[in-house]
Amino acid sequence: MTTDIRPAAVEVRDVHKWYGAHRVLDGISLTVRPGEVTVVIGPSGSGKSTLLRVINHLEKPEAGHVSLDGELIGVRRHGTRLRELSERVILTQRSRIGFVFQNFNLFPHLTVLDNVAAAPVATGRLRKPEARELARTLLGRVGLADRTAAYPRQLSGGQQQRVAIARALALRPGVILFDEPTSALDPELVGEVLSVIKDLATSGTTLVVVTHEIGFAREVADRVVFLDEGRIVEQGPPDRVLNHPEHERTKEFLSKVL
Repeated sequence: MTTDIRPAAVEVRDVHKWYGAHRVLDGISLTVRPGEVTVVIGPSGSGKSTLLRVINHLEKPEAGHVSLDGELIGVRRHGTRLRELSERVILTQRSRIGFVFQNFNLFPHLTVLDNVAAAPVATGRLRKPEARELARTLLGRVGLADRTAAYPRQLSGGQQQRVAIARALALRPGVILFDEPTSALDPELVGEVLSVIKDLATSGTTLVVVTHEIGFAREVADRVVFLDEGRIVEQGPPDRVLNHPEHERTKEFLSKVL
């Protein structure tokens, strides 16, 4: 589905994030290999969404760092310290990391086609005619070739989320982050979005997916990460983590959601 995307490796190293006295991420270290599908599960408030936002530097960690294919994201080394990069450089880096939000975040005043074409034009990667042609191709891939002239308000939630996925693909990112992509959808629309993500997973795209859809994790993930109170409690292949968890906290969580 996305043969023009080169999968990237993601490294999260000893990341800490807090708001006031509340520690949201407490020493997270995580390696995502190129082409791997990592599914992050855990209770609300465990730090799952914050982890994604730290990966693409929408949130700046208080300690630790993130790298993409060996390149630090959002910072550079200066001696023994890390210094924040300029916003312009961070935006360039961020274009290599696709992000699909739970509430779509589409531009309401743009058509579906222009929502997808906007980023390649804004970043100077493509001219508008080329970007619009790419957008048509991507919308076809997510099953929306017939809705290019529609506006977001004219689409169902599932269709809007599929547009958001096409938009994330438009910059040919090395990794795509999904923040609970089905949580804002009516139950009958969940399947159409998960189907598109499954196609991405089988194409070799590097994915990090935060979700409550345990069945999806079981079917698609190469690795499941269970997060609780800002820490990785357990991680491993889906069969082991979901069917034979070792940690009592994982067992307790799964007993309530399965």
